[in-house]
Amino acid sequence: MKRKIIAVTACAIGVAHTFMAAQALKKAAAKRGDLIKVETQGATGIENELNERDCQIGEVVIFAVDTKVRNEERFNGKEILKVPVAAPIKNAEKVIEDALKLIDQ
Repeated sequence: MKRKIIAVTACAIGVAHTFMAAQALKKAAAKRGDLIKVETQGATGIENELNERDCQIGEVVIFAVDTKVRNEERFNGKEILKVPVAAPIKNAEKVIEDALKLIDQ
């Protein structure tokens, strides 16, 4: 069964790690057969912004961040896994598995 995951990546500087983490999560989700949409909050602002519908259909949220998530209230009521931005770069599959454990308990 395809799982629906949403994520936000952001690093303190908002350049390389933000986008590396997003790519790692997308690649790991595709490998698992899951659906994912990743918003990046970087030096250039918010890209691929998660809208209200994304937030409604997302089963779980991953914050791979080293800074505060902008517009965090969009995710009220959702299970959120918060990890450092480097975590998905090191092992994105584990990050996704840990997030899904939050809702599969």
